[in-house]
Amino acid sequence: MDYERLVSVMRRLALEAGDKIMEIYNSPEFEVKSKSDASPVTEADEAADALISEGLAEAFPQVAQVTEEQAASHSQQVSTFLIVDPLDGTKEFVQRRGDFTVNIAYVLDGVPVRGVVYAPAKGRLFYTLADGRSVEEVGPEFDKEAPGTQTPITVSVPDNRGLMVVASKSHRDQATDDYIAQYGLKDMTSAGSSLKFCLVATGEADLYPRLGRTMEWDTAAGDAVLRGAGGEMVRFDDHTPFTYGKPGFENPFFIAYAPGVLLVK
Repeated sequence: MDYERLVSVMRRLALEAGDKIMEIYNSPEFEVKSKSDASPVTEADEAADALISEGLAEAFPQVAQVTEEQAASHSQQVSTFLIVDPLDGTKEFVQRRGDFTVNIAYVLDGVPVRGVVYAPAKGRLFYTLADGRSVEEVGPEFDKEAPGTQTPITVSVPDNRGLMVVASKSHRDQATDDYIAQYGLKDMTSAGSSLKFCLVATGEADLYPRLGRTMEWDTAAGDAVLRGAGGEMVRFDDHTPFTYGKPGFENPFFIAYAPGVLLVK
């Protein structure tokens, strides 16, 4: 894989999809439908998916592609692939809360090695460079062809006596609160979509536990950005490494964190 080209294409497609999403987001109204699992889907999800999947297929026709909005892609058995969530945080989008992202990642042998997370309503853009290091590009305006100022990001050196914890905004439950209560807390914040990974990657949070159902397209791009910033992601149950290409692309519960955090079993 030509990582220079890959990063350039993923970044451009994320920005183009973000423009399409914001065009619909800022319209007076938009249609919201329900998928078979009762989760919402909008015309923005579908438009962004078409744009990204076509762009990736044109640039990397030899690489398998998995995308949330194309059910036929979910039956593949692959360990190296491109994976897309064209609009992560649809509930945030529908409620016009801004915490939604465009996620594109490249998984190599089960590991998300490159990724981009773009939050168009917040003007924040995170991605891995060709060498695997993660940056946040200074926004809120971005040139699709020429990257602007890239600020290297790195995870925190946490103080376990008072951790900064980020949790899901739409999927918070008692089990999550009970788990977080086992740590010394300095502050806790809620965020939607894959922005939670990025807050750990930038050092704005130390720990993000997720005790709930997610799919690989929800996590791969944020996981790649986190890893490129020195962070880690493990299974919740046994703290073993988190992998991709699982049957049906379903995730177990997980913990994303800065390595200095002393994880509770």
